[in-house]
Amino acid sequence: MRSLIPRPRALAVVLTGAALAFSPVGVQATAKAPAGPASDCFVPPAGASAKGGHGPDTRDISVAEQKSIEAQTAQLLKAKAARGLAVPKGALAAATVPVYINVMRDAAGNGDVTDAQITQQIAVLNKTFGGQESSSAANTGFTFTLAGTFRYNNNNWHKDKQSSTYRKQTRKGGKNALNIWLVDFAYLGIATFPWDYARNPGIDGIRVQYTSLPGGTATNYNLGETATHEAGHWFGLYHTFQGGCTSTNDEVADTPAQSSSTNGCPEGRDSCSLPGLDPIHNYMDYSYDSCYTQFTPGQSTRISNMWTAYRA
Repeated sequence: MRSLIPRPRALAVVLTGAALAFSPVGVQATAKAPAGPASDCFVPPAGASAKGGHGPDTRDISVAEQKSIEAQTAQLLKAKAARGLAVPKGALAAATVPVYINVMRDAAGNGDVTDAQITQQIAVLNKTFGGQESSSAANTGFTFTLAGTFRYNNNNWHKDKQSSTYRKQTRKGGKNALNIWLVDFAYLGIATFPWDYARNPGIDGIRVQYTSLPGGTATNYNLGETATHEAGHWFGLYHTFQGGCTSTNDEVADTPAQSSSTNGCPEGRDSCSLPGLDPIHNYMDYSYDSCYTQFTPGQSTRISNMWTAYRA
């Protein structure tokens, strides 16, 4: 999660009470909340410092679980290879990802974005995952197409309350579909990991601060690259500062280790004694949008493997 203001970000959500109901009309939907106060209980976890605040933008992954995930992924890839479903050695998985945009407005229409902004956001995803922002950036092979835009009017959903409920009621597509929920909260974004899809498919996707879309009002974060960062997690990438100054770090060999997240665009920052400057231009750090320029070839390979294992 990338944060807009200095306060802890929510990771776990405990829900009680009745589920919300909504009535879609074409691509327009109106949601009606149950009577009574909101019942969400937000539990801020310990974790890496987020952009402008504190807390991780994904659920916490311990060192032990990280090892377990890598072993599980290797087994899945081996099994798919045995069935002839693996990507040939040296090649990358390539796919067009359908994107469903879910605009969570309040009753007064706050939180709305224009169709032009949505089109621009899809273009940013194609540009960043296509390696078009730097000569050293990797082309991941993935492209994105807008599969639908759905607008909801619900005061609670607009503020990302009852998030597990609203995501389960509004998510569209299968495991290969990227759902983006545009909300107004204290953070820039929150994402799920691909290995969690099987156990909880209804909440799979990313939540993004609506003011971070191209042309939005989130200062330093309004070029649309929050969605790129969170989509990186959705594909299976960790932060570049995952694990701190360790050789394992983010499980990607060509992203130099860094002890902590970046704020702004501090050229030459070197927070670890291990080789390499901090990868402040990497989409999986917490730099300003204007500082972001690349995924690395190693990250591209990891995206390919994770897609093959969990989303193909």
